[in-house]
Amino acid sequence: MVDDRLKNLQGNARRNFLRWTTAMGAVLALDRAKVLDVIADSAGTAMADDACAATNRSVHLVAGDGGFAWFQLLWPHVQIAKANNDNFAFHAFGQTEDATDTDKPFVYAPETPWKARDKRFRISAFMAGTNQTHTPTPGSAATLGNGVSMLAAAAAIQRQTPSLLPVIAINPLNFGAAPGAPQVATVGNAGGMVDLFDSAASRETLKVEEDAALFEAYYKAFVGLNSAAGRPTWARQLRVGKTSANFLGKNLSAQLRPTADDLVRYNIGQGTPNRLAEIGRAFITTARAFKLGLTQSVMMPAMRDDPHGAFNDMNNLRNTVAQLGKMFDEFMNDLAAIPDPVCTSRSLADNIVMTVHGDTPKNPRARGGWPDGTPNNSNWLYVMGNGFTKTGWFGGVNADGSTDGFDPTTGENVPGQQSNATSAAAGAAVAFAIAKGDMRRVQDFYTGPSIKGIVNENPV
Repeated sequence: MVDDRLKNLQGNARRNFLRWTTAMGAVLALDRAKVLDVIADSAGTAMADDACAATNRSVHLVAGDGGFAWFQLLWPHVQIAKANNDNFAFHAFGQTEDATDTDKPFVYAPETPWKARDKRFRISAFMAGTNQTHTPTPGSAATLGNGVSMLAAAAAIQRQTPSLLPVIAINPLNFGAAPGAPQVATVGNAGGMVDLFDSAASRETLKVEEDAALFEAYYKAFVGLNSAAGRPTWARQLRVGKTSANFLGKNLSAQLRPTADDLVRYNIGQGTPNRLAEIGRAFITTARAFKLGLTQSVMMPAMRDDPHGAFNDMNNLRNTVAQLGKMFDEFMNDLAAIPDPVCTSRSLADNIVMTVHGDTPKNPRARGGWPDGTPNNSNWLYVMGNGFTKTGWFGGVNADGSTDGFDPTTGENVPGQQSNATSAAAGAAVAFAIAKGDMRRVQDFYTGPSIKGIVNENPV
């Protein structure tokens, strides 16, 4: 027996309900007979809210063409930041602060983001990958080994929490491959993310407000039927359908576009270099897309400006690093202020993982011309694992030019180890964080040694 509100529909309302039943079936990928079965079987009570998502959302910054170098000024190697050597590529000697709540040593620069937040938001810095100088789409530090990309594996894991567009990526991007990875919706810039949801369907097919409201109301009543709630094989389609109903019923671009107030908060104005403004605008739209349940993952290029001469203009350098740090801080402020749409007792900030990797971080021991080559051909990966990864530096570049790797089973440093020896383990730690500690899911993609030394199996 259907809900009385549906059973008693008359006239235009009844016709509209029948009209939109077909649309419901299309959203669910069911034929008409199955849609009618659901209506016939229903008991008419609302389905309980979905349980909290089983996976974390993620944002991945890919800093190609030399732009990755900027991020080591936010999250520097410990010995480099403490060396007080003006030949080294660091800008704030004597102004650093030791982290007190990381698992391994870590140093804050003045501009390091999230310092005031709890320890879940500390950075895990893993030696990983190899130097890939001047590559716009680097991937050596973003892998789980055996041809499995970290980005694709993360997206495959996130399919457990469906959304309208599982992955949105700003080109250029090397997404890679992983079993079960979804298709990627690609755009050319941050504004393109907004344009994805400037839906022709919502503007034309549902341009009459009454039609949009009816579709959404009927669809939500439809998914509230007890029989549907009790059929696990339909659960994923129903969650997708609820999001799709909202999407079709609204022109979402206005809700995703940065406002003037947003740009002020992020310190983005006419004089802001595009390489910085693009990151800030993408962050703003990403927070809004997460709020609306439209996506699980956003991937974006970052900086791409090959800053060989950065230390020739210290004022510009410091302004650039300060702007980067501020945008990361404002993004997390935005997420912290928004209840998670599938777990309203928590904020979006409680369910986010972020990574930054790139082609070459440049040589941290040489500010003159900031050379592309790195000690021991090393590279690394920054991760904010939201409590699921152990924090601080795992390996690193030392003041004498030597490098350390790490043992993923114990977390201990391994002197002289090549950074590419631990690429897969670092990527597996990211997958572990995305999967909210589900090691079984990580093992669908990763076959290397234990990563117990770099992850928290029971995060606080």
